[in-house]
Amino acid sequence: MSVDAAGLRRRFEEAGQGHVFRFWNDLSPEQQDCLCRQLQTIDLDWVKRAGEDLRAGKAGFRFSGELEAAEYIPMTDAPANKAKARAAGEDLLRRGKVAALVVAGGQGTRLGFDAPKGCFPICPISQNSLFQLHAESVLATGRRYGRPVPLYIMTSGATDALTQDYFVRNQFFGLDRDDVRFFVQPMLPALTADGRLVLEDRGLVLMSPNGHGGTLGALRDSGMLDDMERRGVEEISYFQVDNPLVRQVDPLFVGYHRLAGAQMSSKAIPKRDPEEKLGAFGRQDGRIIIVEYSDLTKEQMYRRRPDGSLVFGLGSPAMHVINVAFAKRMTRGGLALPFHVAEKAQPVVDDSGEIVQPQGKNIRKFEMFIFDALRFADASIIMEVRREDEFSPVKNASGEDSPATARRDMIARWAAWLDAAGFAVPRGSDGQVSAEIEISPLFALDAEELRAKMPGGRPAEGRLYLA
Repeated sequence: MSVDAAGLRRRFEEAGQGHVFRFWNDLSPEQQDCLCRQLQTIDLDWVKRAGEDLRAGKAGFRFSGELEAAEYIPMTDAPANKAKARAAGEDLLRRGKVAALVVAGGQGTRLGFDAPKGCFPICPISQNSLFQLHAESVLATGRRYGRPVPLYIMTSGATDALTQDYFVRNQFFGLDRDDVRFFVQPMLPALTADGRLVLEDRGLVLMSPNGHGGTLGALRDSGMLDDMERRGVEEISYFQVDNPLVRQVDPLFVGYHRLAGAQMSSKAIPKRDPEEKLGAFGRQDGRIIIVEYSDLTKEQMYRRRPDGSLVFGLGSPAMHVINVAFAKRMTRGGLALPFHVAEKAQPVVDDSGEIVQPQGKNIRKFEMFIFDALRFADASIIMEVRREDEFSPVKNASGEDSPATARRDMIARWAAWLDAAGFAVPRGSDGQVSAEIEISPLFALDAEELRAKMPGGRPAEGRLYLA
């Protein structure tokens, strides 16, 4: 054992975590080196505090207190207000003040896909990936407004090298290489209920990403916030990789945010039902917040106004605009976001060195949520959008929120654009689109651009691909 490894082992033993070395003599030199490098990334002081909280039954942030309804900008806002906001957002884009940021640290495991989720082929005809769809949308936005929009991609330790290689092999999908920046989301160790580290293999501690709330700290630690300031970027358009309907950079949203002098703002969609698993918007202590769905009581979920509408009927699709100066303030002197704790069932290595399946939820994972930063924003707006226009996540291999439903919704949105342009889109007796349709963002970013390029006619029966 090298001196460094010996010192590392001593530190972990003193912290009561020496069991992570129990299979040291069974490991190859390469595996020993890998374990040491991993252990060097673990903050034992944090592990101690988290373990103490777990044992005391007070680990993890939970919403409490009164929650009031939050005001929002409805889809039916006055045309004059929309025009003013759109103009403000477009001005920022023309001046190069907006960047796009996609959270893309996840793998496609739940989809049965052995690669970063962003590489998953989602487009119905071209089979272009989520990454390509997002990158080309950002490229088209930059072309529209005459200034490139830098794209920041948050990866994880498991996906970073694969993601960067994917962009290199695809020549960054037309984006200037200097305008695409990758940074890695930090990892945190999982713990048992009594605060012990666990092994997922004999020479590997079980770790997991620290949640999308880790974005802000990762931007700081990687130098990306400084990079944004160097470029003159003032606003960040934040979204998640698994949503192919997202408007990667929406000038209307950016404009409303900017005109309000907001530090962090959110898009919202009407919930399908009171118990839909989306964060709920509300107001507490005078500030707009998002409450994790599992923290709402049944009474809050089902509370209604006199007109029958849900008081907390707006859900978060994880789309935000974040002011760069606010992000820098939030990360000055350490990240202030709280940790949430999730109980999970995970195969782990037992005392004999065998990987065993758990009988129940055996570990605790810690993660931060980006929306908790709203509590620190002095000004914030919520903009309501149509679900069918902007939200259809790809999370499951089948059923709801799957590739099939996302492609269905993508086709439906493109068909609506064609309808607005005066085309007759083939539909079945149930009203569902009966044609295969795909419109590349390089051809049209929205219905208005499509209408300008195609002033009428009829799409080909059965299949239409515009690229």
